[in-house]
Amino acid sequence: MDINDSARASDRLWIKTPLAVFAPNAGGGIVVSEGRIVELVAAGRQPSAPVARTFDASRYVVIPGLVNAHHHMFQTLTRAHPAAINKSLWPWIKALYPVWARHMNPEAFRVAARLAMAELMMSGCTCASDHHYLFPQGLEDAMDVEAEEAAALGLRITLTRGGMDLRAGEGEQAVAPPHVVQDTDDILADCERVIGRYHDRADGAMTQVALAPNAPFDVSFRLLQETARLSATHNCALHTHLVETKAEADFVRSEHHCSAVDFLESCGWLNERVWLAHAIHFDDEEIGRLGKHGVGICHCPTSNMLLASGICRTKELEQAGCKVGLGVDGSASNDSSNLMEELRHGLLVGRLRYGAEGLTHEDVLRWATAGSARCLNRTDIGEIAVGKQADLAFFSLDELRFSGAGDPVAALILCGANRADRVMVKGRWTVEDGVPVGLDLERLRDEHGRAARAFLLA
Repeated sequence: MDINDSARASDRLWIKTPLAVFAPNAGGGIVVSEGRIVELVAAGRQPSAPVARTFDASRYVVIPGLVNAHHHMFQTLTRAHPAAINKSLWPWIKALYPVWARHMNPEAFRVAARLAMAELMMSGCTCASDHHYLFPQGLEDAMDVEAEEAAALGLRITLTRGGMDLRAGEGEQAVAPPHVVQDTDDILADCERVIGRYHDRADGAMTQVALAPNAPFDVSFRLLQETARLSATHNCALHTHLVETKAEADFVRSEHHCSAVDFLESCGWLNERVWLAHAIHFDDEEIGRLGKHGVGICHCPTSNMLLASGICRTKELEQAGCKVGLGVDGSASNDSSNLMEELRHGLLVGRLRYGAEGLTHEDVLRWATAGSARCLNRTDIGEIAVGKQADLAFFSLDELRFSGAGDPVAALILCGANRADRVMVKGRWTVEDGVPVGLDLERLRDEHGRAARAFLLA
């Protein structure tokens, strides 16, 4: 054995004989080295090369780390807000925009992001995208704050630099207060800054960047065109909300005299670098065109149910060729940042549309892992396979809710798993015994609670 072989052997970890694993031919476990999966061990077999350490996984169902393809982390500060309860999207957003605009500051934003990331990790998430579009004065470095917080927790992140350049009254449905809206050139300049500082195109990157004008009703055509140009130049992803409600689909037709997909094409957004949040109200022709161009779709079932926006046509979109992933959406239109719960909700609401045989627990697991990764234009995460990053979530079935469960993987979804016991990112433990490593949860809860109380003030 040469020096390099010896170094690799000293790093090799065998995750041994899991209770179940969401991967083929891995009943004997997974071998991890230098942050990657280097071997899948068949049931009853030993690793093909020496290992330095062994982790007994016999209590755990092991799945790929979950990938959250859409969130608004700042909204953790306004969960179950009295002004927004029991409202559909437009009354909800009109109630909350003034609250966010009035009270959001750098300190509150930082603790909101930290809490959202911690919640995600505790639910088994190893990579997250946060669509941040709210930039009041003093919060211009929001992307830097998120990068710092993700690095401290060991969470992979796509910094999704949003923005709005239309103020309330400047468009038929624009509702953003003036002081959270930025000048178009300022948004574009910061997009280039964030890309230059944080967009790591390498395999196994911990931080990447996507560009994300908020939605067609509160951004200019120029901003959409220019972000598409930057995306092509820098090979980074593009993201926006689209046709979350029927009213939004109708707005695009009345304002731009074309379908939502026509509008995407007109501003350079109909390509494989694009993924869309919600995407509920597309017709058959539009779905076919989205699939032809490899556009990604992030399904947000809990938010869609809470706001009664509709049910995403996930199966038709996927069959047409779209990449389909899952996201928790904003914590004020979900009231949770728990991605594992999203899988169960996605299964149940999907069965209302497709029937009990038409959607399986494996479908939603695939959406929340490889599907979401593909939406973020990543092929190095989202699967338990040789050569992929060692991003894994471990769930024990010790709770009463799992007693009697015959299929351990199905039980995670059907019996309502909501908290991972352990999480690994890039071969490093980031959650142990259900708690993010090095994070004081009691202190975080206190700091976040105090910050949130300000958002209840008039």
